[in-house]
Amino acid sequence: MRKAKGVTPEQAMEIMKKDVYYGAMMVKKGVVDTFVAGAVNTTSDVSRAAIYLIGMKPGIKTLSSFFIMILPDKSFGKDGVLFYSDGGFVIDPDENQLSDIAVTTGNTYRELMAEEPKVAMLSFSTKGSAKHARIDKVIKAMELAKQKDPSMMIDGEMQGDAALIPAVGAKKAPGSAVAGQANVLIFPDLDSGNIAYKLTERLAKAEAYGPIYQGTARPCSDLSRGCKASDIINVTAINVVRLQNHK
Repeated sequence: MRKAKGVTPEQAMEIMKKDVYYGAMMVKKGVVDTFVAGAVNTTSDVSRAAIYLIGMKPGIKTLSSFFIMILPDKSFGKDGVLFYSDGGFVIDPDENQLSDIAVTTGNTYRELMAEEPKVAMLSFSTKGSAKHARIDKVIKAMELAKQKDPSMMIDGEMQGDAALIPAVGAKKAPGSAVAGQANVLIFPDLDSGNIAYKLTERLAKAEAYGPIYQGTARPCSDLSRGCKASDIINVTAINVVRLQNHK
């Protein structure tokens, strides 16, 4: 499959000796339906296996990941459930990649939660409260995301409190259909997304499931090498639900 990239049959055989590549090939060939890896594999190996062997959905250009965060405080999201993206893969997305991440995560939320996503494009500014090129990227990404899926509720740029706290959202972003009631949080880069999910998990005592890849032709997932056995079980169950929706 990688002959055009200069991979010899001998090299391909060596690659297939790695369990994550062998598992991805089993998905590609239809022997199994999905794979979960990462407990003993690096993210780079898992992502390469997903991209090179499973491939992307038609029309999807950006492989990204999301986390399902389940908080003890049920006032956030849907009964305490929030989707975070991207905290596991795309390091510094440009405006087009960030718009892809927003729309893809919104669609994943629809698929798994059976309700409409309210997608907040996060920044350190809310509706022009600061000026910077990083903010401009988020604003442009939000505009592109709305063009890609006009039916989806997407708004930004906004700070975390404006996205999640109704009183703050009403004050900082009056008239927004997302502010104060977001259930999908889109972070501007991997730094912020990864830091946020780990802090939420540890400080808020939240359950974190992921990173779960989105955009691939078949569902598959990476895991933190610090994951617990229960994390593996739960992420596998999430993939099975997503797989049923693919059929």
